[in-house]
Amino acid sequence: QVQLVESGGGLVQAGGSLRLSCAAPGLTFGHYAMAWYRQAPGKERDLVASISRDGSTKYADAVKGRFTISRDNAKRVVYLQMNSLKPEDTAIYYCKAELWNTQYWGQGTLVTVSS
Repeated sequence: QVQLVESGGGLVQAGGSLRLSCAAPGLTFGHYAMAWYRQAPGKERDLVASISRDGSTKYADAVKGRFTISRDNAKRVVYLQMNSLKPEDTAIYYCKAELWNTQYWGQGTLVTVSS
């Protein structure tokens, strides 16, 4: 059974940084597009950043220039480096792996940014 395990969330002050990790040990990782989503209280889950199999990246406008997504296929891990964090970045962050019609989600990791 495929599991995605996120880590790296926590409490940080505005202007600070965090790096999230998503490990997928049971996945043929290099075949999958990977993405980070987030869901704030009372809001829908939104795409934050994605990275294709060949390393092409896309970002939500709200995080461009502050967040960086990357992947290490050998370690089967995708990262989200988050800099210049703002209180509005507070959310549960989820990792997703996608290949054609197959999707896998992690359990989420909470990021709280205090003002």
